[in-house]
This record gives sequence, structure tokens and C-alpha cells, in this order.
Amino acid sequence: VALKRMLNFNVPPVKNSTGEPVWKVLIYDRFGQDIISPLLSVKELRDMGITLHLLLHSDRDAIPDVPAVYFVMPTEENIDRMCQDLRNQLYESYYLNFISAISRSKLEDIANAAIGANAVAQVAKVFDQYLNFITLEDDMFVLCNQNKELVSYRAINRPDITDTEMETIMDTIVDSLFCFFVTLGAIPIIRCSRGTAAEMVAVKLDKKLRENLRDARNSLFTGDTLGAGQFSFQRPLLVLVDRNIDLATPLHHTWTYQALVHDVLDFHLNRVNLEESTGMESSPAGARPKKKNKKSYDLTASDKFWQKHKGSPFPEVAESVQQELESYRAQEDEVKRLKSIMGIEGEDEGAISMLSDNTAKLTSAVSSLPELLEKKRLIDLHTNVATAVLEHIKSRKLDVYFEYEEKIMSKSTLDKSLLDMISDPDAGTPEDKMRLFLIYYISSAQAPSEIDLEQYKKALMDAGCNLAPLSYIKQWKAFTKMASAPTSYGNATPKPLGLFSRVMNTGSQFVMEGVKNLVLKQQNLPVTRILDNLMEMKSNPETDDYRYFDPKMLRGSDSSVPRNKNPFQEAIVFVVGGGNYIEYQNLIDYIKGKQGKHVLYGCSELFNATQFIKQVGNLDNL
Repeated sequence: VALKRMLNFNVPPVKNSTGEPVWKVLIYDRFGQDIISPLLSVKELRDMGITLHLLLHSDRDAIPDVPAVYFVMPTEENIDRMCQDLRNQLYESYYLNFISAISRSKLEDIANAAIGANAVAQVAKVFDQYLNFITLEDDMFVLCNQNKELVSYRAINRPDITDTEMETIMDTIVDSLFCFFVTLGAIPIIRCSRGTAAEMVAVKLDKKLRENLRDARNSLFTGDTLGAGQFSFQRPLLVLVDRNIDLATPLHHTWTYQALVHDVLDFHLNRVNLEESTGMESSPAGARPKKKNKKSYDLTASDKFWQKHKGSPFPEVAESVQQELESYRAQEDEVKRLKSIMGIEGEDEGAISMLSDNTAKLTSAVSSLPELLEKKRLIDLHTNVATAVLEHIKSRKLDVYFEYEEKIMSKSTLDKSLLDMISDPDAGTPEDKMRLFLIYYISSAQAPSEIDLEQYKKALMDAGCNLAPLSYIKQWKAFTKMASAPTSYGNATPKPLGLFSRVMNTGSQFVMEGVKNLVLKQQNLPVTRILDNLMEMKSNPETDDYRYFDPKMLRGSDSSVPRNKNPFQEAIVFVVGGGNYIEYQNLIDYIKGKQGKHVLYGCSELFNATQFIKQVGNLDNL
């Protein structure tokens, strides 16, 4: 909503205006691009009158009779370039929108340039948009994508970090969270765990919100903010969680569609990049192997299949794609059949009477063609994506890993020794084995004895694993052990259902032989459990000493005693140090069971296990 308002020169777009939109160009930097691209397609931009969208630092030609909407971060080099645009009189008028608030001195730089270029009248509006965060779903956001290594898990947890570096990281996170609440138009009640990076974020965010509310003339939270209508009169709860309370989940193999896509494919800001394997048999002997085609697909809110199935277990997804395909084929056949009747038997008497009857049918068939083509596009897309995921599941035995890890995390009996899993040459990549072992290590109440550990290490080395992440996890475990008891993960293991019925029959696209049909039982992960305690006001040793901040109270009293005793209707969970789709899905499944409640999930960065294990491995060699 905020972006559309901005693209409409900061006036809310009128619903029923039939007139042409005002044609304009959009100029953004990489930050702006990352914010817009998951939300608005090129077509939607065009519908709003955006004819061209260009990067600020690209070579742009003058288009003197068109207004330009800028959407950029207020950095030195961006401002210099904007001043240069003014001097070169590139556009008819300039609407300057800053992703994050611009400082007084930088604003003066622009003003001076405008005066120098005689362009003061052309600068139509200057706005702080407070949009410095990336929305990936209606209920999920991440802070940034450009220079995300500056706020990464590794950056926050480096043992040699200086206080000033930590301050900078915290300020960056707080700036984005502040933008998030300005856009929501709500002042949250903040809860966080003590002695963690999350607590530092909470203290700074509370202070920043407080200062903004004090300054009544310029407060961003009064009157007609965008989100005023979005929330009920009750304020939302913000739960700030530190990644370190649960390092097992980011390493966990998963079984739901979206999380699998993120885990095994290249999935980034809602776009998945696939290498299409080209058939082997087509190239003659001795010819050079064909280059792999790269294809990218957008998995967005408008994709109904994705919205419906992104949280489903993979086997269910394969089955649904198959069903969609069958229903599409039936529709297609119907159109073909009508065509043939119309074309061939137009001469004899009987056909004439059939014709009038069929004309109606054909008309409806033709009008449903665009819909049919769109359906076909989505089926092809998900056939390709699901097939790519399936290849990973089969070649790496990910179903076996998933089931085994679930058993470890829920302390069930294991049917196969961990050592066998690690030394089985057919099961998984070295990284899969490392993830499994780290989960075992993190979840075990007693750390394995030195003798056992040596034996595991040897097996991991033999399997080709990089042991760097283990030494960090060892230190982390020793440290958290002093701090608190290990986190429990509930005790529900996945139940295998008999083999797939529909997908197993020969007509299917997906050859699922040998893949277990595991069905998930809802069990709350640590992050979800913490949210549940705080949202429902349950007393629980895990969360009883969480700090409580209310930026609206005049004097900030530090207490862990909540003033408000009623359960919350809306909550935002934010993970400092990085999040993943497994946790997001777990929260969504949890909230489905709660009537009329909403939860949003945010994180400082989104990583999959490969990226996380790399960060953890890098923490060791400092």
C-alpha cells in the first residue's frame, strides 16, 4: 500500500478513476529494487504509469517532459548522483523518496544543488518513506538484502567484536524495525530475553519509538497513518528473539514445500533460479555437453497453487500438481472436441442444430482460455520446481534425514545408529551429514564423551565433512549450558503413511518410488513456544524473566511484569541473527488454530542451512 501511494506521487490511488495514469519514470538503487521487486511485478508498475524503471547509478538519458519518482537510500553517493541529475535537468519534475530518514545536512546538500541548477521549482516533493525493510509475504519480512553480511549471525556473534561495531549493527536493525512500525502505524509492546543481542535491539527500539512519540509535532504515529485501519484497537506484541536460543532448527532438514525450495534450490527474494537439465540422449556421441539453461520463476502471492501448498508436506505437493495437470488436460480436451465438431460437420442438417448448442459452449471455452493458459503456466512452473526438489530428495535421501532428525529432536528411539548414518556413502552430501551431527550434538542433554566424539569426528572426516562449524557449536553449547537448560522440541515424530496412492501410479510426472510419505504432526519449535507463552500470557520459566517495554509509558520502567494481563490478538516475532522458512511455517501453522489472531515473522536475514553452516564455520577461524 505504501509503495503504491508513493508511486502515485504520495497521494492514495483513487479506485474508480478510468483515466490514463500519469506516465512517469521510477529511479531506484539496489535497496529500492529489493524492496519493490518481491511486491510489484513489471505489469503492476506499468498499470501505475511507470514506463521505465532504472537504477540510479546507470547511464540514464534525459527525458525532459516526464516526472521522475526516486526511491533510494540517503547515502552520500546517491545524493551526489541526484544533485547531478538536477544539474543536468534530466526530468520535468522530481519526487524524491528516501527509504530511510534523511539527515538535515544531506537535505541541505540537495537544496543547494537545486538552487545552483535553478531547479527548485522542479523538486515537487521530498519524502521519508520509512520503508527500509523487505516484505516477502503478507506475514513475513526480512531487514535487508544488500550488505546483509553487516547484520549477519556471524557479524553479531564474532568473539572479537568491538562495542562500536556492535552499536552500528544494532542501529541498523533498529532503523529497519522502526520503519516497519511506522508503516504498520502501530506502537508495539516489546518483550525480549535478557543478556542477548535481542535485548540490545529492544532497548534501542524502545528509546527510538519513545523519542518519536515525545516530539508531538513531528510524530509519525498520529492521525492518518497507513496502517491505522489494519490493526484492531489493541496494540501488537513484538517478541524479540535471539537466534542463539535455537541453533538446531536452521540446520534441520525439512519436509514442507517452501522450506525445501529454500533449502535445496537457489531461492532468493521470492524468486527461484533453476538449472534445467537438458536431456542426455539428444547430443550425438563425442559432442560437447549442452550448456544448462538457467530459468528463474517468481513464486508470488498471486500464484494460487504456491499460496495453497507452500506449507504442505512435499508428497502432498507432488500429488496436487498431478491433480492440477489432470484437470487442465480435461479442460483442454473439451476445447479441442468442440473445435472439431464445429469445423468438420458444418454441412449436414444434424450438425446445424448441434452448432447453435455448441456455439454457446465454445464461446465460454474461448473466454476461459487466458485463465487456462495461466493455469498451464503455473502447472509447468511447479512441475519444474517440484521435480528439481524431488531430485535432491532422492539423491540425498532427505526424507531419511528429516525423519531421523525429528526423532533426535524429540528424543525418540533411533532405529539406526548415528554412526551408520554418517558412514553410509549413499546417504546425503558431506554437508547433510554435518547438519545431522550438529543437530544431534545440540539436542543431546549430555554432550557425547571425548572417546565417542573422536569416533564421530573420524567418521565425519572420512565422509569428507568440514569440521569447522563443530568447534563453534561446542563453545556455544558450553556457554548456553551455563545460561539455561537445553531447549526441548516437543515429542511428536512424523508418521509415515502408506506409499503415495495417486503419485505412485504410472501416469504421474513424479517418480516417488522409495521416498517416504511422511506426514507432519504439529509441534511447536522454540520460537513458536516463546511466542505462545508471551501472547497468551502463560507463566513459564522459559519466558517469565523476559523484559517488558512499553514505549507509550512516560517513564520507561524496567520490569518484566506486564501491565496488560489480556492475551494479545496480534504479534510480531522478530529473530535477531537470522531466520528461516521452517520457523515461519511453524508459526503460521500454530496461529491457524487460534481464532482471529495474527502473527508476522521477521528476521535480520533469511538463510538456509548451507548459508548458516558457512557462517558458523567462519566463526571458528577467528
